[in-house]
Amino acid sequence: MGNTAPMGFLFSSAKSRMVAPDDALPGRPEYPFEIPADHAVLGTPIRDLPVEPWPADLSVIYLGMGCFWGSEEIYWRLPGVYTTAVGYQGGYTPHPTYEEVCSGRTGHTEAVLVAYRESEISTYDVLRHFWENHDPTSGYRQGNDVGTQYRSAIYWTTDEQRDLIERTATAYAPLLAGRGYPEITTQVAPAGDWPFYYAEGYHQQYLYKVPNGYRCHSSSGIALPAL
Repeated sequence: MGNTAPMGFLFSSAKSRMVAPDDALPGRPEYPFEIPADHAVLGTPIRDLPVEPWPADLSVIYLGMGCFWGSEEIYWRLPGVYTTAVGYQGGYTPHPTYEEVCSGRTGHTEAVLVAYRESEISTYDVLRHFWENHDPTSGYRQGNDVGTQYRSAIYWTTDEQRDLIERTATAYAPLLAGRGYPEITTQVAPAGDWPFYYAEGYHQQYLYKVPNGYRCHSSSGIALPAL
């Protein structure tokens, strides 16, 4: 599968509106806000810190599916998911704020950290919920949400994840095309190349705190085939 477009876009037809690194906001060396210690729903720590390290059997993946409020809710509801958190990833500005990301001058997309046990939920199922619950063909938008911060993205942490991303994308693309969708524009890259920066506390588990809050799932309604 080719992966030669700028920033590693898979099946790329993305628009050329991404901020250039030299034009991105400078950011800062540390967070300008406090990050909650624990998940408001699951009660687990949302950061893997020495004072409260995550269990060693966890796998971690980072997913951009548009507005991170609704995306995070999908994953914290799944059996086998240990913890989730929302943040900013894939850009150039260190430790950005929400307002900075919304300006389009950081290059980040809204992302969801998903820490899960493969003994309880497979990486395939994690990716199935990704592909089926947003539109991976819409470039810099999801539904009515427009901007680089809403682009589809997967940041992987293991070779197994990378291989499954390629296999599931290859299987899903012709089904989308058969329904009239354009090419997949999902950004696929190793998480080590694009640090995940936690979002402000009020964004974490937002739809638990605001049950009637905004959800954006511009999904195709097409099921991912079994591999």
